[in-house]
Amino acid sequence: MTARSVRTGEDAEDLDVEEVLALVNDPDGRTAGDRAPAPAASGHHHGTPHRPGAHHRATPWPEARETAARAARSGARRALVSVPLDASLGLTLAAPLTALTDLPSFDTSAMDGWAVAGPGPWDVRDEGVLAGHAEPEALTDGEAVRIATGARIPPDTTAVIRSEHGRTDDKGRLHATREMHHGQDIRPRGQECRSGDQLLPVGALVTPAVLGLAAAAGYDTVTAVPRPRVHVLVLGDELLTEGTPHDGLIRDALGPMLPPWLRALGADVISVRRLGDDEKALRKAVTGSDADLIVTTGGTASGPVDHVHPTLSRIGAELLVDGVTVRPGHPMLLARTKADQHLVGLPGNPLAAVSGLLTLAEPLLRTLAARPAPEPYTLPIQEAAHGHPHDTRLVPVVLRGDRAVPLHYNGPAMLRGIAAADALAVVPPGGAGPGQELELLDLPWASAGIGVCFT
Repeated sequence: MTARSVRTGEDAEDLDVEEVLALVNDPDGRTAGDRAPAPAASGHHHGTPHRPGAHHRATPWPEARETAARAARSGARRALVSVPLDASLGLTLAAPLTALTDLPSFDTSAMDGWAVAGPGPWDVRDEGVLAGHAEPEALTDGEAVRIATGARIPPDTTAVIRSEHGRTDDKGRLHATREMHHGQDIRPRGQECRSGDQLLPVGALVTPAVLGLAAAAGYDTVTAVPRPRVHVLVLGDELLTEGTPHDGLIRDALGPMLPPWLRALGADVISVRRLGDDEKALRKAVTGSDADLIVTTGGTASGPVDHVHPTLSRIGAELLVDGVTVRPGHPMLLARTKADQHLVGLPGNPLAAVSGLLTLAEPLLRTLAARPAPEPYTLPIQEAAHGHPHDTRLVPVVLRGDRAVPLHYNGPAMLRGIAAADALAVVPPGGAGPGQELELLDLPWASAGIGVCFT
C-alpha cells in the first residue's frame, strides 16, 4: 500500500484496522508495513513456549508497553464494521466522514420574525411559515410573512427581521425598528459544508458531537474499527462473590472492577467467568475462546495452584512478556495464544492487577481499536515518592493545580488509594524527590474520554 495522508471514501473501503492505525499514528502517512520492525524486548521467549524453571529476565516497564502495542499490530488483519450511529460512540472512524448533503440543505431562517422582500414597510401575509414544511410561495417586493427559526426561506426574500426588531402599524403593515441589510439572519444553503466535503478524517474518535454531525450530514451508520472483544477469567478458590470475608475466604475485587475498566479502555467484554484454581477448566476456557484478548486474574507466579504458565506452555502459546520490572504487578505476562488472539495475565493483588491493565492491556486494546497513543505528559510531584531500588513504581496520585500529590494506601493488595486517584505517577527506580517531574498515566474516567468509553 502506498503512503497517503488522506483517504477518499473509495480508498477507505479497502482499509483494515492495521492501516487505520498507521494513518492515526503516522503523520506522514506511512503504514505499519513501511516501518522497520522494532527489536524484540529483552527477556521475551519469541517462538518458544514457556518452560517451567527456564531462565528469563523481566521486561523493563516502558519496553513492556511498547511490546503490547506492537503485538496487537502484528496479529491477523481485522475487518472493519458498519455501525449504527447509536452504537458507534467511542469507536474510531475507518472511513472519512464526508457530507452526504449541503448543510444547511436549504436556506433557513436563523431567528423567529418576518421574512421580507424589498424595502419596507411591508404588507404581512395571513399565514406564517413554520419549520418542517415544504417551500413556501415566493415573496414579492413590499411583502412579508411570519417565519419561525429553522423554517425554509421563501424565494426572493431579502432578509429576516427579528421579532424584537419589527412593529406593525394600525393598518397591519410591518416596519423595521433597526437598519436592515441584505441577507441578515438567513442561514444560506451550504453555509457549513457542501455535499462531498470531508468533515472528519480516518482515525477520528466518535464523540457525542461527531454523532450529531454525522446525523446532520445524512448518515445512519459509520464505518469504524470494531471494539476488541475480551473474555475475563477470574482465578482463585479463595474468592467470594458476596458477603464479608470469612474462614480464609476473601471478596473478589477484580471480577466487579475489570469489566467496566476494560470497557473504559474501549473493549467489548463478552463474558466474565470464575474458574477457581482449576487447570483443566482454565485450559478449556483459553482454547475455546474466540475473543481478541483473554484477561486472567491471579495464577501468574510459580506457586502450587498458579496454572497460567503451565497452561500457556501446554497449548504452545508464545510468551511475549514474562514479568515486568514494575511495582506493583511484577508477575504480569503477555502471550500470543493464536495468530489473532492474546492473553494478558494479571497478578491477583488488586493494585498489581491495575498496574498490569495499564502496562499491558491498555496499549494492546488501544492499538486493536486504532486509537492514537496519548501524548505523554508530566507534572512535578508535591512530595517525595518512595521508589524501588531497581524497578519502576506506579503510585496513585491526585492532581492539585499543577502538582501531583501521592496517595497513601498504595500497596499491591490495596484499592483505597487508586479509588481516590486521578492518575498513576511513574516513579523511576530509586524514587523521586519533591518537585521532580514525573510522567502521569491518566485514569480513563479522569481524562477527556469520560463517558465516551463506557458504552
